Amino acid sequence: MSNFQKNIFDHLQNKANINPDDVYKVADSVKNADFSDEKVVRRLVRQLARVANKPVSKQKEDKIVEAIVNQNIPLDMNTLSKYFKG
Repeated sequence: MSNFQKNIFDHLQNKANINPDDVYKVADSVKNADFSDEKVVRRLVRQLARVANKPVSKQKEDKIVEAIVNQNIPLDMNTLSKYFKG
């Protein structure tokens, strides 16, 4: 692991209280994921929320899943951040 990667994982652990092993598990589950399958996407959204220790309402989860499945994901950070805050 490079120093850069170590620094990122240290930051996640210290500032966001996210276990690096959990990040690896999520990354591994995404490798061959079918993002057109609603069940797969919903499971991933729930897994990410759990890892980040951030509650996601059913309404917000539905909105995120729909956007991913329909490939209607905003590319600018302002719009993307509204998805997760709104």
